[in-house]
Amino acid sequence: MAAAATRSLAAVAPLLMVAVLALCSGSAAGQQLQVGYYSKTCPAAEEIVRGETARAVKGSPDLAAAFLRLHYHDCFVQGCDASVLLDSTANNTAEKDSKPNGSLRGFDVVARVKDQLEAACPGVVSCADVLALMARDAVALARGPSWPVALGRRDGLTSSAGSCGELPPLQGDVALMIQAFAAKGLDVKDLVVLSGAHTLGKAHCPAFADRLYATNGCAVDPALDGRYADRLRMRCASPDAGENATSPATELDPGSCATFDTSYYRHVARRRGLLRSDASLLDHRFTRAYVLKVATGRYDGHYFRDFAASMAKMGSIGVLTGNQGEIRKKCNVVNSS
Repeated sequence: MAAAATRSLAAVAPLLMVAVLALCSGSAAGQQLQVGYYSKTCPAAEEIVRGETARAVKGSPDLAAAFLRLHYHDCFVQGCDASVLLDSTANNTAEKDSKPNGSLRGFDVVARVKDQLEAACPGVVSCADVLALMARDAVALARGPSWPVALGRRDGLTSSAGSCGELPPLQGDVALMIQAFAAKGLDVKDLVVLSGAHTLGKAHCPAFADRLYATNGCAVDPALDGRYADRLRMRCASPDAGENATSPATELDPGSCATFDTSYYRHVARRRGLLRSDASLLDHRFTRAYVLKVATGRYDGHYFRDFAASMAKMGSIGVLTGNQGEIRKKCNVVNSS
């Protein structure tokens, strides 16, 4: 089985390269990003990132989801500029301390990666590129696809919690999700494809408890399978559990939350998508058709190619290049003037 999986990925890899390169040459931002960008200035950069990411995921497999989520949350708020990594100051609350980002993890691992890169190639590799590489490597380490990452991003100089309203709402319906993605240059296919990242990771009660109880004039979510809802109530025992950020974590993809595969779509197809945004994929003609297609289990290679292409598009949102921004020495603070 392992040999078959290796052959499958080997067959997919050339197509991933074609898809990613086509996307990178198809936008103004992408034209300034290059695969192999550090081949001369820091040839060991990708190896350094991969090695530290692998060590972290081996020690704590759920970090794969954390690294992927960091990149996503970074790109959707003022572009892929590593602003999500900056610390708050006395006069400014940064993105990482906003409510939507309260459960983000992995900052310490990013700092270790950056320290190693600075030791090898001082002032060369950006924190924004580190996030893009760690997301790719995390997916591959979780038995998902790998793809060439176009690099050359620079780091932003600002970060504001007030900008985090740009993040797609987990409790949003499909229309709101499409609108949030369109605002970043992503289409409805990117939405349903990138939603598949929920095959990794877990969520706490605040993200879904509103679907389980009839409160404030709102009924129990009829889009949620009844038996699954009963099970979820055992973890979120009251409507108030939604206010408890320390509530038990629930797998987004039950039984497979540490493996990048297509089982997420099978759960959504059975009305067992944990988040409202997951369930709403069945409410749109295109996203529903895509979910049901991938849920058959016969299109894994096709989905992996789609995921690589959508990640490349997401990774080019609002990038800083050339002389814009800076290359931070430490990812959590801007360089001293």
